[in-house]
Amino acid sequence: MERIVIVHWNKSTGPQALIQYPPEKESLPKNLFLKIWTIHELNKEDKMIQITLDVMDTQFISIIHKYEGEIYFLILAYNKKDNIEDIINDYPDILANIGKNLINLISTNKITRAISEAFNTIKNYSKLDKEENLLNFFKDKIKFTILKIMRNGVISKNKLKSILKNEYGFSTINLDLILMPYIRENLIIKENISGSNDCYLLINDLIHMRLPPQNSYKSLSFVEIEDKDMIYNKYLEALTEFYRKYNCIQESSNIIILNFVFDKQVYLLFKMLRKKALTVHDCVNILNNNEVLFNDLLENKFIFEARGIVLLFTDLRFMKCFPHYIIKFLLIRYKEKDISLNEFLTHLRLLSNKLRESSDLSYYIV
Repeated sequence: MERIVIVHWNKSTGPQALIQYPPEKESLPKNLFLKIWTIHELNKEDKMIQITLDVMDTQFISIIHKYEGEIYFLILAYNKKDNIEDIINDYPDILANIGKNLINLISTNKITRAISEAFNTIKNYSKLDKEENLLNFFKDKIKFTILKIMRNGVISKNKLKSILKNEYGFSTINLDLILMPYIRENLIIKENISGSNDCYLLINDLIHMRLPPQNSYKSLSFVEIEDKDMIYNKYLEALTEFYRKYNCIQESSNIIILNFVFDKQVYLLFKMLRKKALTVHDCVNILNNNEVLFNDLLENKFIFEARGIVLLFTDLRFMKCFPHYIIKFLLIRYKEKDISLNEFLTHLRLLSNKLRESSDLSYYIV
């Protein structure tokens, strides 16, 4: 993601760039705006168009909007190597809503914050791998708060905004953008329910869990050391003892466990140890020579060390599971008249359909 630009089409003078982010970037040429205008004119049925210029590695998305009788374009510029196209192809309506929200704020003092928020969210989301994106549901405070709210069952967009602002102090502007990962990961579904527009319904919950790593013995083959079998047997004994006492339900809400993985160096170390065993020296180097952190990982049973060789002891993985508990909450909320009959029945129907379509397992590890 390179930049976001909002352009106003002036009937007398042509296209005029109103604001761009990042602001220090050199302005895009006016002839590009004219080309975008021409393509929009030739494809009036499409609010969103894509443009590729042969002489540039940059690609462009333009979303046209009319606001108070004036025409505006929201232009996204991104590199061909970025993963922006996945977002564009899968969720064009969300990008259209983001464009509408930004353009509605163009004459207010909120526009600077809103456009920077939109830019950084799209940029960060497109460059993260799947596991990092899932980690962000717990790392990002507003995303984790939304996940907790969604666990109570169906909620309208306006009510969600109100709860976030009044109960948690989040005055978010681009809620459509924030909710995009939930839809993309098939955690929630957006429905227009009679009497309640733009409702969101949780159909899969997301939890984290410590699991034994795969191919732990194979990882020792990358290390030249005697007594590999002795080290591995000692490792298995410790692993068996750990999981004999392990309470996955208790640890699913343990933020201390997640705090380790929130550290980029720890996350990198885990990724390396999934592939092969490492020496203590290599591990400390990956952790930026933070021996205290290395010892904390040992103490909290994330890594195992014997004879200077380190193995991944418990891996942190994410699990999507069917939210059985929501049925009880839906019934309570309906009886208390917190949700309408249509909202109650719609969420029940979605959950029932999902149960019929699923296999015997009501969860899967991501």
